[in-house]
Amino acid sequence: MAFLEEYLFWKVAEFLIVKKEYRILQLSQDHGELWLEKTENKHSQVVRLLKYNLDWSNWLHRDIRMTSENGDRIRRKLAKGDLKILNLYFSAYPPVDDYEFRIEEPALSENGKVTVESILVERANASEALSKIEKRFDDEIEVELAEEFSIDDIESIKKNALSKAVGRAKEEQSIFNYGKPFFTYIFIAIQVLMFLVLEAAGGSTDTSTLIKFGAKFNPLILEGEWWRFFTPIIIHIGLLHLFMNTLALYYLGTMVERLYGNMRFLFIYIISGFSGVLASFIFSPNLSAGASGAIFGCFGALLYFGVAKPRLFWRTLGLNILVVLGINLAFGFTIPGIDNAGHIGGLVGGFVSAGIFHLPKKKRPLLQTAFLLAAVAAIVLSLQYGFSGKANLVDESSILVLAQQHIKEEEYERANELLSDYGRSETLSAESLFMLSYTEIKLGRLEDAKSNLLKVVELAPDFHEAYYNLALIYLDEKSLEEARTYAEKAVELKPGQESYRQTLEQINHYLEEAA
Repeated sequence: MAFLEEYLFWKVAEFLIVKKEYRILQLSQDHGELWLEKTENKHSQVVRLLKYNLDWSNWLHRDIRMTSENGDRIRRKLAKGDLKILNLYFSAYPPVDDYEFRIEEPALSENGKVTVESILVERANASEALSKIEKRFDDEIEVELAEEFSIDDIESIKKNALSKAVGRAKEEQSIFNYGKPFFTYIFIAIQVLMFLVLEAAGGSTDTSTLIKFGAKFNPLILEGEWWRFFTPIIIHIGLLHLFMNTLALYYLGTMVERLYGNMRFLFIYIISGFSGVLASFIFSPNLSAGASGAIFGCFGALLYFGVAKPRLFWRTLGLNILVVLGINLAFGFTIPGIDNAGHIGGLVGGFVSAGIFHLPKKKRPLLQTAFLLAAVAAIVLSLQYGFSGKANLVDESSILVLAQQHIKEEEYERANELLSDYGRSETLSAESLFMLSYTEIKLGRLEDAKSNLLKVVELAPDFHEAYYNLALIYLDEKSLEEARTYAEKAVELKPGQESYRQTLEQINHYLEEAA
């Protein structure tokens, strides 16, 4: 035969687990201590049940203190500011000495963040104590008070409570195993393969190679190369960039793909990558590439899961995800060279795309439609703004990079037009003027080249290439004295340059012959 207190222990546990949907946090091996959690219940976020024959009130005092300490550990794990614990004792008899003052008022932890309210359920006061618990939860506990109960009765109640808790836990865990990672590994393979292709084609850090294979480059996007909104997702600049993004994709991608399923993950990843590139296109004129936007989209999808399933999110992923996300955003704002616009764009894109597809086996048509309309509107408006000419999408460094590409391909007219057009709206630097003069030399416009080179040496008196080119132009014009002046300056600035010395010797030779 079993005692009343064991029956009441499991009857209250069954009431909390089955009827009030509390989840098991801890269960002792002897099944005499049970910790339950339901953070949505503001009055009793955690319930601790202990079946123990109390003897002295000092023991009760120490146990309440240990309960608050354990509660503080649970509070930190659940990322809660404050925690309220309902502490239930099930004992055959009360302590032999005075104990009431121990449980009359709630006990506070040392940091004041955990409140422990204790109720003693023993044979003499069982009905009264149960009424307190029922009042606490505004519901009735169906019990039959008797002196003794059979083992089978209690085992049946215990089995019902524990099986319900296990079933609910399995159901929640199944959410994280909806899909098996597949596309994550495909994207990892693609970006590693693309890195090897870049290295073989000229180097993953070579600007011309990056542009050739589809890096985000605003001038070419403005010329109509729309595919550059997608191709940067699989391109990485340098081995460290590839390693960091591949590692992040392995952990975050597999998590999101398990949570959302294969096809949802595929669309979330691509849309996030596109959103990241679009944001970078609008807010950053620099050349860029990488899967970072899509990876931040995985963060966004996990944040959406947090909104859709807040209780499960905070019990499992919540704090870790927010900490890692915060660290990555902080790096983006503090370390130069990181395309933070792309990161934030990907984060928003991941959240919105997750809202469009929602969680597996769950449909919210109105909400999903609202997310879809918002996404379409945001993309259309962003593209209109980007191509309207109002945004500062191109800077001088981008123009220089593109001009160098044209020159490399011997498209001197296109390079000249590009630099000239930019010079009409912005003041060209010495480097841009020099490049413009180079195209003019190649096109046979020597007077224009000479004029621009004179501006270069005025802006940058140590620009030895400009002096040398001026010397060549004056030499071509048979203005030998001017040619010698600029050739001497070039040699002075770069004495180790053999071509400068040879040209100066040639000019001096012509002057000697003329004399």
